[in-house]
Amino acid sequence: MKQIRTMLAGAALLLLCGCNAPAKQESSSTDGSEKKENTVIETILSRRSIRRYQPQAVNRDTMQIILNCGINAPNGQNKQSWEIRVVDNPEFINGVSEIFKKENPKMAEDPNFKNMFRNAPTVVFIANDTSYDCSQIDCGLLGENMILSAWSMGIGSCCLASPTRFMTSNPAATEYLKRLDFPEGYQLLYCIAFGYPDEAPEAKPRNATKIKYID
Repeated sequence: MKQIRTMLAGAALLLLCGCNAPAKQESSSTDGSEKKENTVIETILSRRSIRRYQPQAVNRDTMQIILNCGINAPNGQNKQSWEIRVVDNPEFINGVSEIFKKENPKMAEDPNFKNMFRNAPTVVFIANDTSYDCSQIDCGLLGENMILSAWSMGIGSCCLASPTRFMTSNPAATEYLKRLDFPEGYQLLYCIAFGYPDEAPEAKPRNATKIKYID
């Protein structure tokens, strides 16, 4: 009888351990997902638009990671209705900026002005497919993925519209627009300046009253 009681006690102990093991594993998995989620949230909430950059261009291997994050953005019907051009060539950036300065002489009076892309050393130009009515949304999602992934690696950015308006509306800049070599049916929508930050701006307040729950 004593031997039977010993066997039953051993079986009960094994059963108890077996029940506890998955619970511990699930708890560990939950902790890991929370850490990942918090990292994403921290990146989103800490991101700032950067308008002053250090002079060195972003390493192309690093830019490729940023671009890969961009093209993995959600997009309508998986059309991937964007075209992307990366420019880190000073000759291009400075050349079109000189044209911009001639057309906007007051900008040249600023001693800190180096180029019309907030002095960034790397610029990504994004064009949308004009035949698809949701293409601009897709391009916006693409850009946000790039901006957030860049920030997570210590690289600043700033979305810019005025340089692209200048390039698409000013005949003197046509040469540089052509060099971007966008296919027929695509138009330059906006660009993003990338570089290593030379400032640490404070967050600007957000208006939470614009958020409403509808019952």
